[in-house]
Amino acid sequence: MNLAKDKEPTFPTSYKEILQRIDAIDPLKYRASRNYIDGAVSYLSPYISRGVISTKFIFTEILKKGHHPKQAEKFIQELAWRDYWQQVWIAKADAINHDIKHIQAPVSNTEVPKAILEATTGINAVDKAIEEFYKTGYLHNHLRMYIAAISCNMGRSHWKSPAKWMYYHLLDADWASNALSWQWVAGANANKKYVANQENINTYCFTNQKGTFLDIPYEGFTDMDVPEVLKQTSPFVLKTPLPNKQAISIDNSLPSCIYNMYNLDPLWKQEITANRILLLEPSCFDSYPVSQKTIDFIIDLAQQNIPNIQIYVGEFSSLQQQYGVSNTFFKEHPLNKHYKGIQDPREWMFDVQGYFPSFFGFWKKCKKQIIY
Repeated sequence: MNLAKDKEPTFPTSYKEILQRIDAIDPLKYRASRNYIDGAVSYLSPYISRGVISTKFIFTEILKKGHHPKQAEKFIQELAWRDYWQQVWIAKADAINHDIKHIQAPVSNTEVPKAILEATTGINAVDKAIEEFYKTGYLHNHLRMYIAAISCNMGRSHWKSPAKWMYYHLLDADWASNALSWQWVAGANANKKYVANQENINTYCFTNQKGTFLDIPYEGFTDMDVPEVLKQTSPFVLKTPLPNKQAISIDNSLPSCIYNMYNLDPLWKQEITANRILLLEPSCFDSYPVSQKTIDFIIDLAQQNIPNIQIYVGEFSSLQQQYGVSNTFFKEHPLNKHYKGIQDPREWMFDVQGYFPSFFGFWKKCKKQIIY
């Protein structure tokens, strides 16, 4: 799937349309154009993050279509990044909420540059992207890196607050991918910081802007002062607008399948008759808040694709106590550790698990399992 530069991406919620997006993947075009804002990216990230489809499922479908793994390797590698970040989260747990390898420095604030929040940095491509982000819930990966670099490496904001701001608005909100990528940009999860100058942004965003605070050679970043436009920072409050709590109906003679924002797989346990419950836990959203747009997206995905699913707003323990729910199934996830019942594993592309300090150590193991 490809979009014109001036057309905003949309994210349908029917499973049929999601499958059509998988069918439209062109790994060769992706490899050649993925870094450009109009590149042939898949727009599948919201569905992967929400657990509607897995990286393994996409990988398998690509091979079924006859794409040779060598030609599709860049696309496969990018899918593997998503599994890698999840493996780091599983291994490191809450440690990913802190500088994981190095202390970010220098840091002058723990807020967000006001110019980022208000899309007034003066970098035209970035400001336009932020404005569209608020409307669509989507950002191209390069724009995510540009925004993170401006916030952390030019504005000297600690990565966590702006990362939470971005997570809040992302339809593909995945805390591992988001937090660890921000740390990678800020040098807290890498041996050097990521920076991009105006020439780089012009190239990949099709602009020709000059005279901005980024219009410098790369060596100029070494002793760069905080640009005036980034000096004013702003605190902000992120609150998840959960729906009102409604009564649900439970048949305690049946097992209960527990879904959440990270597992909305319509094929999971479809062969059994069960109570199907979308669990929206206030405590989880207090720690990792998301926007109204994201909540609506989660609910639409669930209601469109999982027959007879009911929404329960409350804690897992409250669900058990209020409705006597005991025979439960759920999928493994770092935010599910307090669930009780039978835990099913998630689908991974490769049989490579555990912590690897670098993605390429992880990828080296994964490549051995690809039949070229």
